[in-house]
Amino acid sequence: MSALPTTFFGWVGFILDKYGTLFLSGVGVTLLVAITGTVIGFVIGLLVAILRTIPVAPRDPWFKRVPLKVLSALLNVYIEVFRGTPMIVQAMVIYYGSMQMGLRMPVLVAAVLIVSVNTGAYMAEIVRGGIISVNKGQKEAACAIGMTHWQSMVHVVLPQAVRNIMPSIGNEFVVNIKDSSVLNVISVTELYFQGKSAAGLYYRYFEAFFIIAVIYFILTFTVTRILRLIEKKMDGPDNYVICGSQSDSRAAIRVDTSKEEA
Repeated sequence: MSALPTTFFGWVGFILDKYGTLFLSGVGVTLLVAITGTVIGFVIGLLVAILRTIPVAPRDPWFKRVPLKVLSALLNVYIEVFRGTPMIVQAMVIYYGSMQMGLRMPVLVAAVLIVSVNTGAYMAEIVRGGIISVNKGQKEAACAIGMTHWQSMVHVVLPQAVRNIMPSIGNEFVVNIKDSSVLNVISVTELYFQGKSAAGLYYRYFEAFFIIAVIYFILTFTVTRILRLIEKKMDGPDNYVICGSQSDSRAAIRVDTSKEEA
């Protein structure tokens, strides 16, 4: 049997060599839960935000006003509850509460569900803020040409709102990568869970958690840079050529210049 390491970095290399597959497996589960939960949460937040922005006028019939007010109240409760409680508590309530009611969900399904509904509550407010940031005149113009509330949202308002909130969406994704660690309380084998298992075998918690911290940093740093590239791509070029081609625009400039000289 080979001698155990005696230095900090010696232990780091030893743990990586012996339990590298555990860390890789944890990274895979972490990314799966974070990506899936963020995408589903964004869809939930999008729908909730659209429903909450449906206009209700006093002259509308009661069978429209009453259901919309009840729905708005329920959505407000959903947002306040999931934004006002920690994800670790939500995980315990949803997973073990469903078990007590006779519904035993697979751990990975429960993890995605928990992250999705938690993210949806935050995304609802983020999307609502993005919708509000779009000039009201654009929605009014869409309604003036006969578009319904849903059509104006899908074709006019949301494309601009989503671009405005891209940094917040990216931030929520990064938060989900880190916050997925709390799901170890329901035995989700994500990065933190696997790292803790590796640390406990030799009682080298400092070295193991140092590795976990570095991996989390690499994941979040990489994702942040990728999202910034996507934002830059969505911004489009810095300068636009208004004429048919660049040569046409240069010709137009020369014509204007010659007229001024004349």
